[in-house]
Amino acid sequence: MAPPAPPASRVFAELDPAPSPVPEGRVGLPALPEREVHVSGSAELSALPDRARVSLRLGSRKEAAEAARSSVSRRLQYIAHTARLRGVPEENMTVTEDFSKVENTYQMEAEVCIIFSDFGKMQNVCNLLIEKLGTSVTISPPHFYHTPEAIDTLRRQVCVTAVGNTRRKAQEVCRLFGQALGKPLLIKEEETKEWGGHIDSHLAHSADSQTLQERIQNATAYASCRVFAVFEIKGKENRRNKFL
Repeated sequence: MAPPAPPASRVFAELDPAPSPVPEGRVGLPALPEREVHVSGSAELSALPDRARVSLRLGSRKEAAEAARSSVSRRLQYIAHTARLRGVPEENMTVTEDFSKVENTYQMEAEVCIIFSDFGKMQNVCNLLIEKLGTSVTISPPHFYHTPEAIDTLRRQVCVTAVGNTRRKAQEVCRLFGQALGKPLLIKEEETKEWGGHIDSHLAHSADSQTLQERIQNATAYASCRVFAVFEIKGKENRRNKFL
């Protein structure tokens, strides 16, 4: 039985010594070859979520309508005051109220959604509200996500990093042959991938049993980029520059 064929080798760099053609209408020897190095490079980066949404629910059921409203209103004011004191902008807080009559009583319910960009500040606010309001408020586990700006930044960074890795690889190839790397002649993005992370969405919160760090890790976004580039080879490497 014949042994299995060895796996195909992966070419990540290629020196191209192809000569340049003689311009039409001219007689003489071919022009000196324009030497090139062809290189493939890649990069993979990740980005932690940059926002967290926390929902707080509270309610009151009283025989008098004003008593039900007043009970909820006092707690809403305390929540908003606590968040503002810790630097949460007013536009990052949304309050939804629902008032109804149930049999012979009046029921007032409210939900406060607060968006945090500082997760340490988020924990401090939530801990204080639990300490002061106790079971009269229900705080949902935080939902971590990325803003579109954060995802765009990740995409740019992974492409720039891939180009940098590709250039360094071309420099290594040239040094191996005692050559100096010249200017880029072509840089082409061959493939990009993105996975993980949560874009701003009200869908599917994580399981309640997860720790804060597990939630952050599960919401981490990843991106990869593969680049193909062609660089000019200038000639012999200047040995003196290596020691400067």
